[in-house]
Amino acid sequence: MNPSTAQFLLAAKQAEIKALLQLSANCQLVTSISELVHQLQRERGISNIFLASGCELFARQRQQQLQHSITAEQQLRAELEQHYLHAAQPCSSSRLLSDICLALQGMDHLAELREQIHQQKITPLQATEAYSRLIAAWLAVVLESADLACDASITRVLVALFNLLQTKEYAGQERAWGAMGFASGQVSTELAERLLLLQQAQQHSAAVFLEFASTAQQQQWQLLEASSAAKQLQQLRTMLQQLPGTTMLVPAVSDLWYQFATDRMDAMHQLMALLTADLQQLTAATVTAAQQQLQQHRHKLTELTALPGSSGLTLLIDPSMPGLYGASVLPQTTNEHSIKAPSRSFYQLLSEQAQHICQMHTELTDVRRAIGEQKLTNRAKLLLMQYKKLTEEQAYRQLQQSAMQQQCKIADVAAAVVNALHKAKEQNE
Repeated sequence: MNPSTAQFLLAAKQAEIKALLQLSANCQLVTSISELVHQLQRERGISNIFLASGCELFARQRQQQLQHSITAEQQLRAELEQHYLHAAQPCSSSRLLSDICLALQGMDHLAELREQIHQQKITPLQATEAYSRLIAAWLAVVLESADLACDASITRVLVALFNLLQTKEYAGQERAWGAMGFASGQVSTELAERLLLLQQAQQHSAAVFLEFASTAQQQQWQLLEASSAAKQLQQLRTMLQQLPGTTMLVPAVSDLWYQFATDRMDAMHQLMALLTADLQQLTAATVTAAQQQLQQHRHKLTELTALPGSSGLTLLIDPSMPGLYGASVLPQTTNEHSIKAPSRSFYQLLSEQAQHICQMHTELTDVRRAIGEQKLTNRAKLLLMQYKKLTEEQAYRQLQQSAMQQQCKIADVAAAVVNALHKAKEQNE
């Protein structure tokens, strides 16, 4: 056995461990982003009521919430600097780093937004839009982190977590739009349609979450949707869809809407805490297992080195390896049992490592399907906004309505839109 050959086997396992350690940092980042997003969502909701009431309601709660948001931001920034700027092995993904930079740029100007809210120099709608853009930027970081994951089991948890975060964000936007409608005393037909669209978006993201969630997490979601807050919120939803646009609403209904929607979102946050805890445990266990395998490889190679040398023909007679085109099995000109134990043992280590990597790739391809569909949908929305001058809401509604009419997935419609707009662009050029 050539010593350099053995070194490549160890190098392959070390590369896997390095990727897992980076993944561990990404998972910690996702956990901190989940907490920051939760605090920003609460800050958005409280600020909305604060503005709509002319600074009379939630003034004290807003100051308390600002401290919670600032604490979450400080924690996230510290982790970003530790794991992405000052780490011994810096992150090599330009897309992830670019997404982080974009989200941080929004955070850098959050103090200005808060001051505008305090001075009432901004409307509830404008404030809600600003917070929503910032939250969307952080969710993009989570999605990119999931796409970079190198372990299928961890990727499944990340995909589930992203879709739960997305469901919760749609729920937060529904809460905001409903609160603004109630504050005005009326719910227009346009607002009712917008609320329905957000409810359908929640259902879609929740379905993807359930696809990748564990059995325990699925059961927790079912309990959440069967809760008193969720049922009462659904009753208000039904009432809003049935009321004519001219019906005047009493202020007490607004309070009930906000409370039920908030209770449901808080329950989602508790479920997210379970997911992030599972994520951290799974990541730590996966890194530990890989490090143990590396030590086992080193021990085995030391044993093999101490044995007498032998022929290294195992690869050359392995019929499972690709070789001569048209020949499914190589002629058995060499007796496999004549290959001495050291060569067979070393080749077994190589084969197990190759099979392990191949299996990871196969499992990752399946899990990443959901990530690819989400990115494709985001791409289609951006193109529709760019070429057809639509708002994000209008773009998503167009995709959703087309999917319903064609009885297919939104991702399928998104793929057709992306292809059609790219072809149109090429023809114009």
